Amino acid sequence: MELARPLAAEPAAQTSPLTSLRLQRKLTIEEAAKRASLWPEQVEWLEEGKLYRFARHDTAVLALLRYATALGIDHREARRLSGMPVEPPTRRPVGRWIAAGAAVAVVVAAAVVFAFGSGGSSPSPAKRLAATLPPPWKYSVDVLNGSGDINYTRQVASRVGSFGYRIQHVTKANRFDYPATAVYYEPGGATAAQRLAGQIGCGSPKPLPGGSNPRRLVVIVGPARATC
Repeated sequence: MELARPLAAEPAAQTSPLTSLRLQRKLTIEEAAKRASLWPEQVEWLEEGKLYRFARHDTAVLALLRYATALGIDHREARRLSGMPVEPPTRRPVGRWIAAGAAVAVVVAAAVVFAFGSGGSSPSPAKRLAATLPPPWKYSVDVLNGSGDINYTRQVASRVGSFGYRIQHVTKANRFDYPATAVYYEPGGATAAQRLAGQIGCGSPKPLPGGSNPRRLVVIVGPARATC
């Protein structure tokens, strides 16, 4: 069974909120990158939601924090982008508006950390299993779009990358009718696949037909509404 096809053009995605805010401020990617002390390609990763491109999840959080601060996102903008009610502006001392601008960076960082997930205080089965395996960065992971939703696929790839796995490819699966997200493994990789499945909240992993690399995993992403 062929699980991955050569890279092909994905449907055009809607302009991201960060891109819209940058354009409202009449900034090019290069100008925004200079303000945030980032590389232009890192700005593109943030605007396209490709947080898995960063080497570590905390690096991605800090980059997003710097970028939000450089764009000067205020409290009302942060609420609007989050879908929260925006109250009419009231007269406040200038100092409070400055404090609000600084506080939004904390809100953004907290939202990203929440999205990644941190687990409970007691060791989970996945964490106990991880202690017996090589570290995640010893494994490569292909994340395949199995539902037609490339944005959700990228979110899952970012989550996988946040655990330290090396993301090799984010591309299309051989079809778009997978009912739910699942982790697949090559011979010898069942235990590692079970660890990853536990980390992202999916059920039992499944074997890949053929292959011989126990340190290669494949995540086929189903619909966002489906449970693993």
